[in-house]
Amino acid sequence: MKVVFSAMRGTIGKRDYYATIMALSEIPHLFKFNNWEECTPELRAQRVLNKSRVPDIAKYIVDNEDGYIFSSITASYNSEVKFNPLAPGGDVGHLEIELENASFVINDGQHRCASITQALKENPALGKEKISVLLFPQENLERLQQMFSDLNRFVQRTSKSLNVLYDHRDGLSALTMELSESVPVFKGMIEREKVTIPLRSHKLFTLSTLYDANEELLGKRIANKGSDEYVAKLKLAVEYWNAVVEVIPDWKLVKDGDIKAPALRQEKINTHAVVLRALGGMGKLLIEAYPKNWKEKLATLKQIDWRKAEGVKVNPLWDSVCITAGSVVSNRQARVATLELLKRRVGLVRAKAAA
Repeated sequence: MKVVFSAMRGTIGKRDYYATIMALSEIPHLFKFNNWEECTPELRAQRVLNKSRVPDIAKYIVDNEDGYIFSSITASYNSEVKFNPLAPGGDVGHLEIELENASFVINDGQHRCASITQALKENPALGKEKISVLLFPQENLERLQQMFSDLNRFVQRTSKSLNVLYDHRDGLSALTMELSESVPVFKGMIEREKVTIPLRSHKLFTLSTLYDANEELLGKRIANKGSDEYVAKLKLAVEYWNAVVEVIPDWKLVKDGDIKAPALRQEKINTHAVVLRALGGMGKLLIEAYPKNWKEKLATLKQIDWRKAEGVKVNPLWDSVCITAGSVVSNRQARVATLELLKRRVGLVRAKAAA
């Protein structure tokens, strides 16, 4: 049995390949998954499929039918193929593939293929849509491994800050961006691309840190921008962070130019991600426990000594909380310990015990 695809013929790295367009409904039939788990690493041509990733990608497809996007799938074929150009000697035409004894190895895109297969089970109508596929002749295991290495060698994940900046579907991303312009001390003081702040930067926080702090304060799921829920949560977040600014005057001093941001980041801990996330988590609990007078409780944080060190010694307030061996840490244990410290300072621990 033969199948025919519209295709373009090209050459890269002195090897011929074909660029085709395939309906999503054809993906589960053409591309089967090798059970690489049964092979030792040196005998694999691809990484083992991480099945835990598949539901998230499938959900992305189903939830965003009007706007999802994928890069091309790259696969190597072991089959008889025939290219029929539309014009003699041309590179645009039709590719015939004999399927009876055909086999394909996915060089790049196995998680996309698995996710498409799952998404089609939930919404078969997606099968009419098409995705680009690059097909290379299959040579040997060494070549397959080299293709996998080359295709992944220079891939670099975008930073979380940049993801927040560019993700217009995520309500929390949109809220964080709007918040960064609505709270005066944040405006112009947020690093929006990197996840760490350069040593001499005048910025105070990264966008990813502010996003995580808002998640602690408001929760992960935020309704779409413009909805009543979104507007209410944005209003609460703006009110809360403006109140925090009043109890941590260092931030405003930097904003006003009275203190240099690098000096504050070096001397004190109140710009670090571990503290900002703890402030977000504490804010959620504080507002729930004291909905009418949470600002009064928050004011007790004015007395906190945010310095990292007292002379040549680590500030005992933060030692073994979020400073270990002289360095600020932001692992889960440090985040929990920092949150507990702030809860004690605003009276949340006592309030919980009394209840």
